[in-house]
Amino acid sequence: MTNLSTNLVVSARNYPGKTALRCGEDTLAFAEFDAAAARVATLLERAGIAPGDRVAVMLPNTAAFAIVFYGILRRGAIAVPMNPLLKAREIEFFLTNTAASALFATPVFAEQARAASDAADARLWLVDDDDLARLTADLPAQAAPVARAGEDTAVILHTSGTTGKPKGAELTHAGLAGNAEVTARTLIQIGPDDVVMGALPLFHVFGLTCGLNASVLVGATLTLVPRFDPRVALEVIARDRVTVFEGVPTMYAAMLGVAGELDAAATASLRVCVSGGASLPVAVLTDFERTFDAVILEGYGLSETSPVASFNHPDRVRKTGSIGTPIEGVRMRVVDGTGAEVPADQPGEIQIAGPNVMKGYWNLPESTAAAIDAAGWFATGDIGRIDTDGYFYIVDRKKDLIIRGGFNVYPREVEEVVYEHPAVAEAAVVGIPHASLGEEIGAAVTLKPGASADPAEIVAFVKQRVAAYKYPRHIWILDTLPQGPTGKILRRDITIPTFESSNRP
Repeated sequence: MTNLSTNLVVSARNYPGKTALRCGEDTLAFAEFDAAAARVATLLERAGIAPGDRVAVMLPNTAAFAIVFYGILRRGAIAVPMNPLLKAREIEFFLTNTAASALFATPVFAEQARAASDAADARLWLVDDDDLARLTADLPAQAAPVARAGEDTAVILHTSGTTGKPKGAELTHAGLAGNAEVTARTLIQIGPDDVVMGALPLFHVFGLTCGLNASVLVGATLTLVPRFDPRVALEVIARDRVTVFEGVPTMYAAMLGVAGELDAAATASLRVCVSGGASLPVAVLTDFERTFDAVILEGYGLSETSPVASFNHPDRVRKTGSIGTPIEGVRMRVVDGTGAEVPADQPGEIQIAGPNVMKGYWNLPESTAAAIDAAGWFATGDIGRIDTDGYFYIVDRKKDLIIRGGFNVYPREVEEVVYEHPAVAEAAVVGIPHASLGEEIGAAVTLKPGASADPAEIVAFVKQRVAAYKYPRHIWILDTLPQGPTGKILRRDITIPTFESSNRP
């Protein structure tokens, strides 16, 4: 049986009294974690959720997320993790796109969750840690995880390119389990004595695989931070004697900014740090390592690859600025427009093959065929190069993708909402360089003839309709937008004004 939740069953048997999860002062031992997940599985069964049904999870980084996630898997259902900050229209799309039967959401955003679940005809459970405990307190534990094949879908994570609607990447039980195992054994090299910092959102594949699933597999403690704050993160590292920190570049920069407020000995427990999600500036890497006396290992992956594909392995030479070499069992190559591999140090598209690659995009066979060829190579859309030692480097990222504070923002999705403003004729969403966030969201717009609107009005309009990290902080109105010969708006040719608040380097 390949059900990913079996890892929790095994760790509960091997380390029953050991702390599995910690959030603030609250702790949960592995045996308690497993029993709680088993009761959630019973809750789902009694609600008519069958193996293979989709169940959405829109919870912050608390024990409730981990318990619900493993309960869904134990039932044999498919988890659909979602950002708790999403608005009703976004939630409704994810629910209807996967035909989700139910949604677990935080009471903090009850209004948005309720509106979406009603529209999608999905059952809604509003729970925090205490609510979940009360909801399942009188339920018996489901006896054992439902049998699943390795190729069965365990998780659907929504992602998208720069055009079209978000797509649901189907990640399998075997793919997720294998990626967590290789990560724990060969990359981060963690074991039951480690304490892993869970500051990365668990609804994102980086935090899900490298944080939650890897920790559960080896019996490590995962200490959760519901909302990242650099001071809180450093305090938690000191309090819990964290040995492994996983984060995106903006987290490392933020922690550096407040490092002087803590005694150096407070973070002496740090053994290794992992960076992903965006390129880590060399200056941040070197300053962080010098300040905290802990090595940072940078890796690369995507939602579609479960996610880790390459890594600066701890037992190999580390090359600053490189995303390292392919992980165990994974192959990578750089190809030109014809699919032929290019010579060393020549740019091309990075492609990935291996057991970590997704099964496909949910109910999108044409998109799947366009992304994964007959030989199993997944086209990332990222431009990179490989040196003569086999180390990979990112040259450019996916066309037009904006990464704001570690979150991917896809221009087309935001543009669709800008276009809904009655005065807007055309819109182009672009990234504005930002010293701490990496990029800020901006939008150039033209107005319909005879229409009037000021930028602040359009910002407020979009803010009410998308998650907080997506809406444009800066909007400027132009007479025309640059276009190519076919009439396509050319985002890269848009001149970005200088904004004082953008902290442009």
